[in-house]
Amino acid sequence: MALGDAVLFRQRSMEGMAGGHLGAQLPVTSASYSMEELSRRTGVRGDEAEEPAPQQEGENITYLPYTLYLCDLRHDAGETATSLGPVESGLVSKWRMKDRMKTGCVALVLCLNIGVDPPDVIKISPCARMECWIDPSSMLPQKALDAIGKNLQVQYERWQPRARYKLQLDPTVEEVRRLCSHCRKSAKNERVLFHYNGHGVPRPTVNGEIWLFNKSYTQYIPLSVYELESWLGTPSIYVFDCSAAGMIINAFCERPDYAAGSSSGHTGASMKDCILLAACGAQEILPQNAELPADVFTSCLTTPIKIALRWFCPRSLLKDTLDPDLIDRIPGRQNDRKTPLGELNWIFTAITDTIAWNVLPRALFQRLFRQDLLVASLFRNFLLAERIMRAANCSPQSYPALPPTHQHPMWHAWDMAAEICLSQLPALLNDPNLEFQPSPFFTEQLTAFEVWLEHGSSGKNPPEQLPIVLQVLLSQSHRFRALVLLGRFLDMGKWAVDLALSVGIFPYVLKLLQTTATELRQILVFIWTKILALDKSCQVDLVKDGGHQYFIKFLDSDDVCAEQRAMAAFVLAVIADGHPRGQLACIQAGLVNICLTRLQSDPSSESSPEPLLLQWLCLCLGKLWDGAPEGQAAYRDSARAILTPLLQEPQPEVRASALYALGTLVRVHSDVGIPGENTPVDDEEDEEGLTAEREIARILLRVPYDGSPLVRAELAISLARLAYGHNRLFRAAAAAYLKPPSSSMMSPTFAASRNSSYGSTQQLAFAGSSMMDQSAGLKVGLEGTTPPRPLRPVMSSGSLPSSGNLHGSGSPSELAYSEESRSLGNGPASNGVSRTWRPRTEESGIYVQCVAAVYALARDPSPRVASLGRQILRSVGVDFMVKPVRTNSGPGHVRNASVPALPPTPFPSGLVRSTSWVASTSGNLTSTFRTPPPSPPSRPNFLTSPMGIRRVSSMEQFTSTTSSPRDIGRLPLRISGEIGIATTSPVPRSVSATGLAEGSGAPTGLASVSMEATVPTSALYSWSCGHFSRPLLEPVQEDEDEVLARRDERERVALDGMSKCQHSSVSKVSDQIASWDTDSEMGTKAVLLHPFMPLVCIADEKETIRIWNYEEGLIVNTFDNHNAPDKGVSRLCLLNELDDSLLLVASSDGSVRVWENYTEKDNQRLATAWQTIQGHKPGSRGMSAVVDWQQLTGLLYASGEISSIMVWDLERELLAYSIPSQSDSCTSAMSASQVHGGRLATGCGDGFVRIYDIRTRGMLVSAVKAHSNRVVGIDFQPGKENYKIVSASQGGDIKFLDIRNNSDPYLSIDAHKGHLTSFAVHRHAPVLASGSAKQFIKVFSTSGEQLSMVRYHNSFLGQRIGPVSCLHFHPYSVLLAAGATDSIVSIYAGE
Repeated sequence: MALGDAVLFRQRSMEGMAGGHLGAQLPVTSASYSMEELSRRTGVRGDEAEEPAPQQEGENITYLPYTLYLCDLRHDAGETATSLGPVESGLVSKWRMKDRMKTGCVALVLCLNIGVDPPDVIKISPCARMECWIDPSSMLPQKALDAIGKNLQVQYERWQPRARYKLQLDPTVEEVRRLCSHCRKSAKNERVLFHYNGHGVPRPTVNGEIWLFNKSYTQYIPLSVYELESWLGTPSIYVFDCSAAGMIINAFCERPDYAAGSSSGHTGASMKDCILLAACGAQEILPQNAELPADVFTSCLTTPIKIALRWFCPRSLLKDTLDPDLIDRIPGRQNDRKTPLGELNWIFTAITDTIAWNVLPRALFQRLFRQDLLVASLFRNFLLAERIMRAANCSPQSYPALPPTHQHPMWHAWDMAAEICLSQLPALLNDPNLEFQPSPFFTEQLTAFEVWLEHGSSGKNPPEQLPIVLQVLLSQSHRFRALVLLGRFLDMGKWAVDLALSVGIFPYVLKLLQTTATELRQILVFIWTKILALDKSCQVDLVKDGGHQYFIKFLDSDDVCAEQRAMAAFVLAVIADGHPRGQLACIQAGLVNICLTRLQSDPSSESSPEPLLLQWLCLCLGKLWDGAPEGQAAYRDSARAILTPLLQEPQPEVRASALYALGTLVRVHSDVGIPGENTPVDDEEDEEGLTAEREIARILLRVPYDGSPLVRAELAISLARLAYGHNRLFRAAAAAYLKPPSSSMMSPTFAASRNSSYGSTQQLAFAGSSMMDQSAGLKVGLEGTTPPRPLRPVMSSGSLPSSGNLHGSGSPSELAYSEESRSLGNGPASNGVSRTWRPRTEESGIYVQCVAAVYALARDPSPRVASLGRQILRSVGVDFMVKPVRTNSGPGHVRNASVPALPPTPFPSGLVRSTSWVASTSGNLTSTFRTPPPSPPSRPNFLTSPMGIRRVSSMEQFTSTTSSPRDIGRLPLRISGEIGIATTSPVPRSVSATGLAEGSGAPTGLASVSMEATVPTSALYSWSCGHFSRPLLEPVQEDEDEVLARRDERERVALDGMSKCQHSSVSKVSDQIASWDTDSEMGTKAVLLHPFMPLVCIADEKETIRIWNYEEGLIVNTFDNHNAPDKGVSRLCLLNELDDSLLLVASSDGSVRVWENYTEKDNQRLATAWQTIQGHKPGSRGMSAVVDWQQLTGLLYASGEISSIMVWDLERELLAYSIPSQSDSCTSAMSASQVHGGRLATGCGDGFVRIYDIRTRGMLVSAVKAHSNRVVGIDFQPGKENYKIVSASQGGDIKFLDIRNNSDPYLSIDAHKGHLTSFAVHRHAPVLASGSAKQFIKVFSTSGEQLSMVRYHNSFLGQRIGPVSCLHFHPYSVLLAAGATDSIVSIYAGE
């Protein structure tokens, strides 16, 4: 199972989550490739496959594979390396209130003038009298005024107890001015609340003036609200409880300077910081209903539960049985949710929050309900005031204005909760021991939220119960269910996480990390995983509150399943990502040891470790070590031993993450600890660090040819860190690796020697040959390192050392470095440090191998990996300048811009380097390396490489070798051809726009390239974070039904086609139904018929891929396979043909590229690419790779001019086997059975035919000398017999073999008199075809009878077909596609 397909959860019942587990663990794949695994894929046991046996009559062999390959998320991203991780800033952080504030001072101004009614108010009888729930007529006016003022302050203190309160009763203008000034001075930058009760003065004027008194209370004195605002300043909030209060809001909004500054300027900012609440509209008076208090607006804002119940009681079913005075005796406290009063307040808060969140814009909701606690309380209560006062024909107003909410459906839920509470009130008051029955409000709302989760989506309205879920988290009895439902909601996508954060969930779940309840651990970790997958800025809050300790303890718990541990590791990785305080806190808490311990699998455990957990443990370690020297040094040795086995894990994500972690152990700074002119050489700490990093380099070199670009990209980035930290050593190694030999020298071949100190093979003399050529075959796991290209030892005199010095202290590597050190002024003759900087042989050898690995990565089939490799080479002074490749791909063809031009394949010919170093790049790559110039030759030398490229070594000396350092840096070495090596100082000052590095000012300069310009950044972490951004609980495939329907239809078509083909009697295959001239200059190299669409895929010699609809005669798509100079197509194959198929294009050099969306115009995308074979046999001129794909087993077979058959497992993207070919000749033809899993037939250049069954122990089943010439084509015969083979040779003979009989073929056909160029066998029909360079095609039956011959095109002129270059049968119908060197492709139908 691929890691990208593994999901953490399935649909879970609430009972399952209550049991402490979020779900059962999913099965994971084995960590090693085994016979059992292969048998699982093929359906045949390994012991049954030891000896081939005939099929039973009637046995059904029409097996259709269901497994899909290369369809994981890492392939969907393709070469784009899309970052799907947490966003550090931007839109997702809008939920966080950056300008959070509090109300620090409250000014209470009451203008009641008790006993004197204002002249503009005519009161009814009876009318409302209560002020702050006190009847002024019940006591003396002054005492009543004082009592009302104190009550008002107490009512406000319930909402903001820490604010400073200032009270003014019936004040003058001067007293109000002093009050405002004092409040602003006390509050500083905090908000000030100004409450104005004007029940004893006239209404506000049209100009926005409120009324106060003179000192003798004989006159009403107006005060402009503009003056009031200037005294009070901003930020501020105003509450105006008086008739016609809307006049004041209108005056604020109509003020000219406010209107002009509403969009910009200081005035606009001041207006934004002002909030106004008014009791009624501009033309309205306050209600005088005796059932309500006179200050009903103030009562709603400060005592909402009391006024709400008093207003509701006469309107409920209890109006005849409940005494309203009992409302004042409701037991409990408002902050105790277990009491009736506390529960009512809790429900009221949830309902008003819900109403506001559902009707207000998100930004306004954040400002009014989340920025300031007192403001939020006032606006919640303002919603109640609107409901109550609208019933009395009064419309409270506010600035900012709110939409009407008095008829919102949630008010009915409040009425229900109030009625349930009031119905219990008489009994509770009569019997204090009676238990209060909580309201079912929260349970019902959670149920409603759960129903929404079943049917809701991002395209529908968000759930209105989300603020209620937040409130429920406060209740221990409902908390678990609320968290589970909240987790399900967050799992719906980033939009859901953003909504939850905007409603205010963050402080609640942060506080819950302090709980010790074990039943909440899993769901809390899941919720935090979803939050951090959206916004990593929460890492600061977690570290500040010590929340990282919660996840570290969870990760180290033994009773937690692997998927949940992976989430905890993800959270901790985000905490450490780019956050030094988070790194330090986690390291000090022992997280590194915990991760390393969890990475070590228990040998006694039967189950394999969860790959997702391994991946995130490695990524977490990488984030802890990256840029943290204390973590790197302390754990470097133990980490290597633990991380190294992970490089062979079956999941590419795990292998890449292990490489990422290993790479972060390398310090990224220039040449630390490398002795320089003023640097002590006996620094033990730095020496230990360098030694440890060299050991890491040896580990990295074990995986240079991994099948996954994801892994190779991380390898390249790790090597880049090494190249930067050890830049001078890398430069010296690159100098020795790429320096051209002198004309008077010969390059000896150094024997490979194994150094026991690090257990890897040193092979200094190979020119691109691989390890498989040095042994019987490439072992699984690739022990040892990939050999570098030849290292030419150069002594300071310019001559080769004697043979006696090759293995002593004067080793070639050491000598090369000695020359570099002398040029840097560190040699024995210099006046620098007393000790000569001269690395040991094994130390220098590892750098040469690293350069060789980087050189191979720079030519990787994956454009991204190749780009990384070239970037590393540039950092060590090697600049690539790739010449554009000209193509003529026919009219209307546009070059695929997504595939950049790449260097050629890095496999030069021959084992001895000699003078073929120029020819090794096929003449299309310019490589510029900076190194001190060697001694110039005495005369020009003209050498010709084995590939025919002439190298002219003409040194243009502008100065002598004793010139100034500045002049030395300009000495050029010009070499004709396509590779130039220019020699300058070993350290470049900068890289020019032309790709040439500028020399440093002096040969001893130690300048380094900047880190940003040298070390590439890994995208693995950000990409891996995307896993947690996707749905985990209920993974859904949007077009799942469509996909299943399409597969069912294709299965039906395939089975029907198989049946027809197996029982058909084909008389001929010569009816040409379509023909198309591709206009290709190079002709057609490979063709492939799509099994379910009328499409043919065509590739020419320049690897231009064309998709043609042969029924409509239209070009569907055209693109280049790659832009590298080395061209040549070996094979086209389809992967996952029953589903969304992928087009596999195998090149002649052994590179394989897999394309998705290849049938969509200009929408093709490279899913993956890798090199299937490495190196070639001595004496061979090229790779000449042959490749075939077997869908049943998920294996790709590749061979060519090598001594092995490479078997790649595409599920793991690893080399599964290397089968020795047991032949001195190359493999020239190959066919993997598409109906019998594990079977492989090969034909060789010497005429031998070999049959392999990889399910058997010996693998080789049969070997027969069937032909005297090179085998051109081979395949299994169609039908039930999996032991019959048919092959064709270049000499024109076709042989039918029975592998049960290793003697002569049982049937031979002399199809052509030489010049047989192509051969094809139908997968199910008893028909085969051969093509000749003499311009004809013959079709035979499996009994040897010739059915038809094609010589001419079916056209008016009937022109002769061209020399046949490729043939391919349709798998489920009798159709034959033929390509020729004249660029014409034809389709023939059978009868």
